[in-house]
Amino acid sequence: MASVEIIPVRTRRELRQFLDLPAALFQNDPLWIPRLRLSESQLAGFRRHPFYQAAQSQSFLARRGGEVCGRITAIVNRTHNDWYKDRRGFFGFFETVDDQAVSTALFDAACQWLRDQGMTDVRGPANPSINYDWGLLIEGFNKPPYFMMTHNPAYYVPLVESYGFQKAHDMLAFWGHNEMIDKLSQKGESLDAAIRERFGVTTRPLNKRRFRQEVEMFLGIYNQALAATWGFIPLTPAEVHHVAGELRLLVVPEISIVAEAKGKPIGCIFGLLNYNPRIRAIGGRLFPFGWLRLLARKHQIKNMRVISANVLPEYQGWGVGISLVRALIGPAQKWGLEEAEFSWVLESNSLSRKSLEKGGAIPYKTYRVYDRPL
Repeated sequence: MASVEIIPVRTRRELRQFLDLPAALFQNDPLWIPRLRLSESQLAGFRRHPFYQAAQSQSFLARRGGEVCGRITAIVNRTHNDWYKDRRGFFGFFETVDDQAVSTALFDAACQWLRDQGMTDVRGPANPSINYDWGLLIEGFNKPPYFMMTHNPAYYVPLVESYGFQKAHDMLAFWGHNEMIDKLSQKGESLDAAIRERFGVTTRPLNKRRFRQEVEMFLGIYNQALAATWGFIPLTPAEVHHVAGELRLLVVPEISIVAEAKGKPIGCIFGLLNYNPRIRAIGGRLFPFGWLRLLARKHQIKNMRVISANVLPEYQGWGVGISLVRALIGPAQKWGLEEAEFSWVLESNSLSRKSLEKGGAIPYKTYRVYDRPL
């Protein structure tokens, strides 16, 4: 068998090969969903993205017999290292054939590049950070991913672990069906009423007329609410502005709810329709006309991902999350949504996990982030 050759991605041809590889490997897998090609190109560092104002990366291709058979990106995230006062590198955008020699060669190249940048250990998969596409699927391979969630074949797990990567943290995805809504609504009704009366909490949908400002407000709450959680790094102001622009046409304001106290936003639950079947249909390509197929007739989409439910730290003892969830039920029913995924939830977030389980949601996927010393 021919030896494995590793090359750094430098030319336009190599860039295209990097982006084309997942489809070549998995387009016949009914559960595989391509990433939006433009977004992946930006997040891998091939196009301008505000993440790279405080980061750098180098991507690599694996070839055998002249054929591309694997890829990886090594990432230095200065925001993370400044926040935690460490020298941690990351790997991401990892895709490969089922071959230990290929994956080992890819990890060798990524780890050496990170050593050359002065890093002392490596974490991943991060595509490119915790605020985007994060973790390796280790359980729940029989269900397709929801929007902006990763999916990989089961053979990636032994390839990663045999290189010496060990568990750093797990995240869970919970699934719920509309038949569970009545149970959830009845359980939370009296608590919701008490919270609203005692603390003066009100809820409303995102304001369509101030949409970008509303999304930026949500991301600001996200940054403050999660500051003490495992692995967190804040989105920079430039990233907040960029993400708000990307979500402008994708977000349905009715299924994202803001909680306020005395007119001040103190929490938000953020829902996104599951666009993945449409993304697969357009092959991840928005241009020239893919974006029309992606966004047309949104009311035909009957499942959603609840991407985040966050409350400002000083209000987290009020039970505001209960009011946010109950305020989402009516709009979700009106839309005709049938299923929802709540993802992702850190294994260490016992409060969110218990709340979802009490409401009838089922943990059905597990994602893992790995660490390894360099």
